[in-house]
Amino acid sequence: MSDDKNYEPLYRLRHSASHILAQSVLDLFPGTKLAIGPVIDEGFYYDFDSKTAFQDEDLPKIEKRMREIVNERQAFKQWSVPKKEARQIFQEKQEPYKLEIIDGIAGDTVNFVQNGPFTDLCEGGHIANTQELKAFKLLSVAGAYWRGNEKNPMLQRIYGTAFLSQMELDAYVTQREEAQKRDHRKVGKQLGLFSFHEEGPGLPFWKPKGLILKNLLIAFMREKLSAYGYVEVETPTILRDKLWRTSGHWDNYRENMFFLEREEEVYALKPMNCPGGMLMYKEDKHSYRELPLKVAEFGKVHRYERSGVLAGLFRVRGFTQDDAHVFSTPEALQASVVEIIRFTDEVYKTFNFDYHVELSTRPPKSLGTDEQWKIATEGLRNALEEIKMPYKVNEGDGAFYGPKIDFHLKDAIGRTLQCGTIQLDMSLPERFDLNYVGEDGRDHRVIMLHRAIFGSMERFIGILIEHYAGVFPLWLSPEQVRVLTIAERHSAYAGTLIERLKREGIRADVDLRAEKIGYKIREAEMMKVPYVFVVGDKEMEAGQVAVRMRGRQDLGVQDPEAMIQRIKQETAQKI
Repeated sequence: MSDDKNYEPLYRLRHSASHILAQSVLDLFPGTKLAIGPVIDEGFYYDFDSKTAFQDEDLPKIEKRMREIVNERQAFKQWSVPKKEARQIFQEKQEPYKLEIIDGIAGDTVNFVQNGPFTDLCEGGHIANTQELKAFKLLSVAGAYWRGNEKNPMLQRIYGTAFLSQMELDAYVTQREEAQKRDHRKVGKQLGLFSFHEEGPGLPFWKPKGLILKNLLIAFMREKLSAYGYVEVETPTILRDKLWRTSGHWDNYRENMFFLEREEEVYALKPMNCPGGMLMYKEDKHSYRELPLKVAEFGKVHRYERSGVLAGLFRVRGFTQDDAHVFSTPEALQASVVEIIRFTDEVYKTFNFDYHVELSTRPPKSLGTDEQWKIATEGLRNALEEIKMPYKVNEGDGAFYGPKIDFHLKDAIGRTLQCGTIQLDMSLPERFDLNYVGEDGRDHRVIMLHRAIFGSMERFIGILIEHYAGVFPLWLSPEQVRVLTIAERHSAYAGTLIERLKREGIRADVDLRAEKIGYKIREAEMMKVPYVFVVGDKEMEAGQVAVRMRGRQDLGVQDPEAMIQRIKQETAQKI
């Protein structure tokens, strides 16, 4: 949303809806205390402190009251009040969270907004009256700590959304219902890919099939890295505080890090791979002739995320990055960026992702000179224009250490997810005094690009699960073939088939259980196995298999060797 977001129609609509939600909750549940109710990307929410434990079953009742308020055509009015008077009003109402908000507001006055009998603190930006809110829906109930701090009281958050038309709302609800079916937490559990345990909040446990999937993606990326001339390194997971002080993480990122102490030394689990990579670059003298130097690392990093924001694989505390640092001369910068864009494009097309690109420029608080930022930003911009890549400019949204290009994926149901990134860093080369020897024989400051394509392997896998709804293409399926026996006497033949499949590098399993074949087939379908080989008397005698493709396609009786070649070819083609 723009800087004048308070005046955008959709913002004003959703902002007003949050007030109507709060008014409805107070009407239905007297004694409830109000916290905050902001607009968010997909709608709005309001946080409440109530003796009633809200359930999803309460939402229709609250929504009904909201519609009654809408029909009352209550006008929204805004005015300013002296802080002292505002405090007195909310003391009388016994609203502790509002009092805390007032104490944090700069200046001598605060803004009030009123619709009907309901008054709230507010910066403004509302519809004229409640009747303008026609297309809205309450979505869910969740817990949320006051101000996001787990030391504060746990509040109850009610989420909702609103649109300018019923058609837009219906489309959103349909997409949301489809997203819930595809939820990677549910599908991942069904397919036996990963799990979480209270002994390690936000730390995924990879099951055998999930680890196969993760390793397949890493192997795929390693092939690409080799083709593009990268070298791969590995840096330690735990490093002394001295490094994090040099890198700036100690001063700027410490609250997001995990620490431990041994022998009066402080160590940290690395939240990023970059500082270790800087140490490795500095070990040797580098000539302009060996640049650009492209260094990749599948590094395991740990970041402290508050428990309230953990969300399956999308928001974790420990994850693997497909990280890389490209050390370049100024002359090679544009070509290096072009190469990374093409590399990224190849990867995303493999998964049938559409995407768009955004270029983020210098923010108000940043490092470096105007000249450095001009060179850096133009280097990224010129690379995009060289290959005629459409892009959107996000003015002032770059990192404090440099401009960046972000890749936003569009999944199978139309959701947009930020994933890959190319970031030009003007901070770490200065902090670590990283140089190269130029043609003139003198030291020059190296230019460094951070780049990630998958980003977090965990998050990317979550995206893939939802993009494919768990129906992975053959090359990515942890189990490509399942052999099913009709009776115990077919077990030996099934065993020879499995052995043959595995020798050919095909990921296969066998179901020898004494269950009805229909049950076994349905279970294989539930597990989304691409190919099912059924063996009974006829198949065993003829040395063949009855083949079913995922999606209940019956291919009939086939020669096992012909099927092996078909599967290998499809796997190689990544289809």
